[in-house]
Amino acid sequence: MSGVKLDRNGLVATITLDRPESRNALDRDLMIELTQMVSALSYDGTRVIVLAGAGKAFCAGADVEWMRKARDLDHDDNVADAAVARNLFETIDACPRAVIAQVHGAALGGGAGLVACADIAVATDDAHFGFTEARLGLIPATVSPYVLRKIGPGHARALFTTGERFDAAHALAIGLVHRVCAPAELEHAVAESIMAYLACGPDAIAASKQLVRDATGAMTLPDLAERLAVTRAGNEAREGLDAFLGKRPPAWSPESPGS
Repeated sequence: MSGVKLDRNGLVATITLDRPESRNALDRDLMIELTQMVSALSYDGTRVIVLAGAGKAFCAGADVEWMRKARDLDHDDNVADAAVARNLFETIDACPRAVIAQVHGAALGGGAGLVACADIAVATDDAHFGFTEARLGLIPATVSPYVLRKIGPGHARALFTTGERFDAAHALAIGLVHRVCAPAELEHAVAESIMAYLACGPDAIAASKQLVRDATGAMTLPDLAERLAVTRAGNEAREGLDAFLGKRPPAWSPESPGS
């Protein structure tokens, strides 16, 4: 079954992550499908792409079971597998069309990375965010360039190293999202952003996006997939992922019985 759903309304395409039973967690198949869809929409006349999530969450991040299986791959296969996530975020960030994130519920890990890749993010006032990878013994490798561009190294360092969750008001204050509204107003707020983009020249939008990418190009590293692969094959990630799936604190946590 498809993990994403596409709806068209003239020049606007809405892509909905459609795994509500997993809070739209990003597994390999969903990421490949989403990458292909954004790539196709970049050149078919679409002017605005809206990213949304079905069910109670926007996106809860990488699928933990996918991450746990990947750790048992050999190094080269692990890097190739991690490159699927790398390609997804790069494709969205490099998309020449305007991209709006329509955020409700949880946007964690890779889900917060999708928010960072969007040109505009509109969130409900009860949405919550987090770069929670360190709490699983992982690092936010593949989302890091886009988060750094969006919120800067100071906020990124604090949020990457603590793994803390934060609310929509804080996301607005640090620049991760650009507008916060009541849940009932979300679609209207997104529609206003869509109209703002349709009032601009599509070539000018694409050139402006590339201008920002060129000006901040030093924030992109060539080995992000390898960094993720190495980390998730390590002992901390094994413990963190096993603890998460076992619904227990990891060994390093103060809440762990052995600490």
